Amino acid sequence: MNLYLGIDFGTTGARSTVIDSQGRVHCETEYTFANNGQQQPELPSVWQNALWDLIEQIPPTIRNQVRAIAIDGTSSTVMLCNTDGIPVCEPILYNDARGAAVTERLRAIAPDNHTVLSATSSLAKLLWLQDFREETAPTFFLHQADWLAFLLHGKLGISDYHNALKLGFDVDTLCYPNWLIEGIAGAATPELPQVVAPGTPVEEVRAQVGDRFGFSRDCMICAGTTDSIAAFLASGVNLPGEAVTSLGSTLAVKLLSHTRVDDSRYGIYSHKLGDLWLVGGASNTGGAVLRHFFTDVELDNYSTQIDPEEESLLDYYPLLKKGDRFPINDPNLPPRLEPRPTDSVKFLHGLLESIARIEARGYQLLQELGANPLTKVYTAGGGAKNSVWSGIRKRYLKVPVETPVHTAAAYGTALLAMRGMTD
Repeated sequence: MNLYLGIDFGTTGARSTVIDSQGRVHCETEYTFANNGQQQPELPSVWQNALWDLIEQIPPTIRNQVRAIAIDGTSSTVMLCNTDGIPVCEPILYNDARGAAVTERLRAIAPDNHTVLSATSSLAKLLWLQDFREETAPTFFLHQADWLAFLLHGKLGISDYHNALKLGFDVDTLCYPNWLIEGIAGAATPELPQVVAPGTPVEEVRAQVGDRFGFSRDCMICAGTTDSIAAFLASGVNLPGEAVTSLGSTLAVKLLSHTRVDDSRYGIYSHKLGDLWLVGGASNTGGAVLRHFFTDVELDNYSTQIDPEEESLLDYYPLLKKGDRFPINDPNLPPRLEPRPTDSVKFLHGLLESIARIEARGYQLLQELGANPLTKVYTAGGGAKNSVWSGIRKRYLKVPVETPVHTAAAYGTALLAMRGMTD
């Protein structure tokens, strides 16, 4: 039997799913990061340990039937490595807005309203590394998923055009544009990754990795994707107008559309998905804010005391620190969490309602700018389990809100690996 392994690296942990060619799940494993995976110098070793642990948890009888593996990572989480693939500085995480310091240079390089014009884009982080890090030795600029796949296949400097979008890769011409190559040229310019289509077979698993875990010699490592696109793939959505909201630590929306929409003013960008476009954006609001104030038990308990049909008059913009990416693209946007009522149920109601407003405003913007009209929203991530929150969101979105059969990003990445070997 041919099996396919998808590995998802999210914000708080990593997960794996093994499926067969019919999409049936044979095994799932999980690994939780210490400190919720926040910025720390030893992050690469944390990720590497998570990768090996996830694989180790899979029974050997399943591992030796795995034909292909793909990995997703958080969008715009980037790192510099030396020519041996060893990280030379701590990675810069997806929501790190230090790129605001190079806004002037970024705007001088990139076309107006381009996807990269954000303090958290991969290109902004690359420019920051060039300007604020003294290094002349040759380096490779990689995304999280690129580096993790390298650990498995050993080919340094391979990426996919989902991860490379916010680096400035042009998915129409399938190459880096001249404005990018010329704009970053200099003595400290790292090697940019070669970019292929997500799911493309890259290389067979390294011999030592195969021997350690019992993978067959012809087990293929495929190009990956981002975590939110993996969650979209898991949902099975394939009709323009249908969308997936990922309610994890952060909020990401993805709408399938005939029309491509890119507008950096609002943090909106489009990923190529076959002959269609996946239009959307990602906000820093979401589950991490809720978990900052409530335990999981409290969230479950207080949610049952909320009437989803009753509007909360509390108008928040729930963030843990200043700055958002979508639908307001402003690295200095302050959190708004006042006034805070003494009643915890009312406070939670206000938070859930406010996040729902942000989501609805996001979809409204996508449609105003030319994307297909919204017809249905599927929910992925931990927030999909909260039926009260779904009721509140349905009131704002005014379309059916459903939970797909499969919501795990790792399942979507497993599908990507499978399709990469069968297309």
